[in-house]
Parts: sequence; structure tokens; C-alpha cells
Amino acid sequence: MSFIKLFLFLFFLNTGCENTNDINTTEIEQKKNSIFGNRDFKEDMRSFVIGLSEHAKGINPEFAIIPQNGIELVTKTGTADGAPSKKYLEAIDGNGQENLFYGYKRDNVATKEEITDYNINLLKVSQNAGNSIFVIDYCSSKDKIEDAYQKNYDLGFIPFVATKRDLTLIPPVPHTTNKLSNKSIASLEDADNFLFILNYEDYDTKNELISEIDNSNYDVVFLDMFFNDGTPFSKLSIEELKTKPDGGRRQVICYMSIGEAEDYRYYWDTSWKKNKPIWLDKENKNWKGNFKVRYWEKEWQNVIFGNDEAYLDKILSTGFDGVYLDIIDAFEYFENYDE
Repeated sequence: MSFIKLFLFLFFLNTGCENTNDINTTEIEQKKNSIFGNRDFKEDMRSFVIGLSEHAKGINPEFAIIPQNGIELVTKTGTADGAPSKKYLEAIDGNGQENLFYGYKRDNVATKEEITDYNINLLKVSQNAGNSIFVIDYCSSKDKIEDAYQKNYDLGFIPFVATKRDLTLIPPVPHTTNKLSNKSIASLEDADNFLFILNYEDYDTKNELISEIDNSNYDVVFLDMFFNDGTPFSKLSIEELKTKPDGGRRQVICYMSIGEAEDYRYYWDTSWKKNKPIWLDKENKNWKGNFKVRYWEKEWQNVIFGNDEAYLDKILSTGFDGVYLDIIDAFEYFENYDE
């Protein structure tokens, strides 16, 4: 009898725990719905990217759209075995993925195999739809750098290995994996390599930076539109960057965050911190000056595209070949939202 009582006690204890968890989950969902409504945050981001893509390609049909991370958006379920999100895949021209082989938890440390496999399976969905895959790994040891390049090339991905996560320099490419050349790049699918340089703190002038990039043979260059002093690169400068040393052409792509607002950008209004717009959310605790945004709100989307003062429209008018969209995975923040 004592055994039966113990069994029944444990059964009801476990059942009670499951019910409590269900209640807690329901309460969290109800709380979230009371703030945001019954939203599909992934679909909201897909719609945002599709909208800005349609706008950009309406002005320049060859303009490339490359989201970084948030690779779950390529299928309707967010899983590799889900049905492809056809309209989203047609709206983009590539995907960027950080830390595929190195850097997920710590720089110069291999990413866990299950995480690598998870991302590869989703990246393949986009690749099979005809999109180019750009991978940024973070490592500094010679053997790991070579390993990262080779593994990416084996998958048909386009690699860049950053020896510094702050992306302040043009790192050397190992001779054994060097695919730099003077060939002309008419579109992303022609590319074998790329350079990602986002912070210019090591450069005193724009001309110094432009000169160093000019003298490299990278097929694609991702860079920020604004120099250290907040002034943008001119259309003439971007056109100069499109030519390799021996005359071959390359693609020049502009970085732009659409999942966070940055208080150091031209569009920032200092009154927003006290009088928050409906779309402005919490400051990112890991990146001072970066604020989460409710990216589905029309007022935020107007900051990004669709008028002369919008960020994307300035990028288009400056002559960039495309845009590299950051904080695409902002949907994760809202899916796990906790006030």
C-alpha cells in the first residue's frame, strides 16, 4: 500500500507541475498579447523586409537585399523542414550568417556542431532558392581561419573570417584559401569572397579608408555609410570603391540596422528618450545607444524607407549596390518579451 500511495503522490505532483507550467506559459502569452496584440513576430519581419525590398527594387531592380541572421524566416514554420517562405525568399538576394563555424559563444572557439548543423540546414533552403550565402566567422588562429574558409567553400558559401569582432580592419587572407582576384563581379552570385568593415576608428580620414579598400581585390565590400564624424560617404566615393586595382568591378553593399534604432544616426531625435514614439522599446543592455524597435509599426518603417529622408532611400541615392540588413532576428526579442 505504501508503494501505491507513493506512486499516486508522485503522479499528482508531476501532473500539478505540468499544469502550473501551462498556466505560466498562458499568462506570459496573455500578457504579451495585451501589449502587442496577437502578432506573428516572424511574419511581421518578413513583411517588413519584403516591403523595403519592393521599394528598393522599384527604384533599382538590381539592388541587392541581404538580411543577416534570423535565418528562420526562410520557411513558414521557422524550421528547415518547413515549407519555404516563397515571397520572402524572392524578395532577398542573399543571407548573412555570423558564427557558423567559429565565434558563437566565444571568438576563436568552434561553434557547437548541433548549432552549425541547424543553421546550415536553414541556409541551404535560401541557397537552393538561388540566394548567395555570406558567412562571417570570428577567429584568429591560422589553422582555424583556414578551416573556416575551407568549410564554407565546401558548402558553396562565401566566407569572411574576422580576426576582430569589432570589424575595424582588413585582415589578411591565408594563401591556401585565397580566392581574391581581379575578376569583375556583376552580381552577388559571381562573388567568391567579401570584406566586412564596419568601424573606422583606425582611420583618420575617409580617403585613408577608401584607399585601403581600393587596393584590395575583394569581390564584395560591406561597409557603413557614415564615417567616424557622422558624415556620409559621397556618391563619387562609393563609385570609386566599385573598381578593383586592376580595373575589375566589385559590389559595394551598405550596412543598415532595421531591428534597432541607434541614437548616433542622423535620424535620431533627442526628444525620443523622454517622449517615446509608439515604436521605440528598451535600450539594448549589451549595446549602449541601441534601442529595440517595434518594427511592424508604420512610423518606424517610415524612418527606414519610402521617403527622401529615409535611411534606405539615402543609401539608394548614394549609389550602393545593395543593403545588408542587421537585427533581422529582432523577432526573438519579442517572442520572449518580458517587461
